Amino acid sequence: MTEQRPVTAPSPDVGPVDAGPRRGLPGWLGLRDLEREAAVTALFDRHHTELVRLATLLGARGDAEDIASEAFCELYLRWPRLRDPAAAPAYLRSVVCNLVRMRLRHLQVVRKHPEPEPPDAGSAEQEAVLREEHREVVDALRGLPDRQRQALVLRYWLDLPEAEVAATMGISRGAVKSHTARGMAALTKALKERR
Repeated sequence: MTEQRPVTAPSPDVGPVDAGPRRGLPGWLGLRDLEREAAVTALFDRHHTELVRLATLLGARGDAEDIASEAFCELYLRWPRLRDPAAAPAYLRSVVCNLVRMRLRHLQVVRKHPEPEPPDAGSAEQEAVLREEHREVVDALRGLPDRQRQALVLRYWLDLPEAEVAATMGISRGAVKSHTARGMAALTKALKERR
């Protein structure tokens, strides 16, 4: 009777594993994996700089090294399906071209549809103080004569130039300056009295 050895099933995440561990190798790493790793490492040593340069010239700029590295990751994952190892450099170049193209398309979309920047997050105490100050300013504005209030809101809240404020209010630029100056003096006085 012959002795039967137990057969271990390969892990689903790892490719085919040789029958047993090699001397000095982890049990899960097979000979094919080592050959693939050695081949991709040799290609990396020979072609990495060339691929970074290619990505840069195609428009990747600061992402060129990341794109070249991603191309080698793709090659490593697809190595078992590669028919001819001599085709690997051409495959790497095509992956770099595609990744740069995808990156540029992504940047075009981002530029067309920018995400709104989140407001600076302050502490709850800062927010409460800011809201209270805004409330005080709005309350003080309500106490001003109409023309002064209009001049201040148009000039400082809407940031309109004096000529546009004058046109909006139907008065001269000199009158805008006068209403603005009187309004600021009255507003400052009212805010000091509240504190």
